[in-house]
Amino acid sequence: MNDGITHSWDLTPREATALQRELAGRVVLRPLPRDFRILGASDIGYVKAGDRLAAVMLTFSWPDLLPLEAVRAICPVRFPYIPGLLSFREIPPLIEAFEQLKRRPDVLLCDGQGIAHPRKLGLAAHLGLYLGLPTVGCAKKRLCGIHASPPNKKGCSVPLYLDREVVGSVYCSRENVKPIFVSPGHLCDQKSAERLVARCLGRYRIPEPLRQAHLLATKLRLEISISSNG
Repeated sequence: MNDGITHSWDLTPREATALQRELAGRVVLRPLPRDFRILGASDIGYVKAGDRLAAVMLTFSWPDLLPLEAVRAICPVRFPYIPGLLSFREIPPLIEAFEQLKRRPDVLLCDGQGIAHPRKLGLAAHLGLYLGLPTVGCAKKRLCGIHASPPNKKGCSVPLYLDREVVGSVYCSRENVKPIFVSPGHLCDQKSAERLVARCLGRYRIPEPLRQAHLLATKLRLEISISSNG
């Protein structure tokens, strides 16, 4: 796990909430490494048939973003869907996928929140802490906090505040589309999180590595659904 943490995933919602408060104090905010070789991207899809989760992990060379590996894991759902506690539902399958990678990424881009979370421990922060890995959260929707309206110009952003503290940014990744929400996970800070997301943007609203992970997770989810119905 390389300096990560371990804990039980067999918890009640109340126990999970208490653990989040404890683990949030262990999150380290610092600049991402300037020079690294492998970027990871993760996503997860829910398969109603059989109540399962399809987790994917992709890796890319950095900074040219050439595909390296793509792994997947199908796991039963073991924790209920509760906003604010999604990491307890989704991280175990992501870990199972992560452990299949031949080469560990240096930085991991996650489809989810970092510290932009009511208890400062969203999926990206929690997963980074568990793996001992720098992580960046990039979400399509706001979970908490307040912000001004960002300028409708690619590359512009405004701070996202929670209890008067900056926990992320509302980032215009493409003009005339909804913004994305960028926040540091673990071993990352806001400035370098936003810089990494900007470097990963292509023609679409979400960063290209996350878009590729989402496409694979969606394909996998559909394949499982068809197989289950057949």
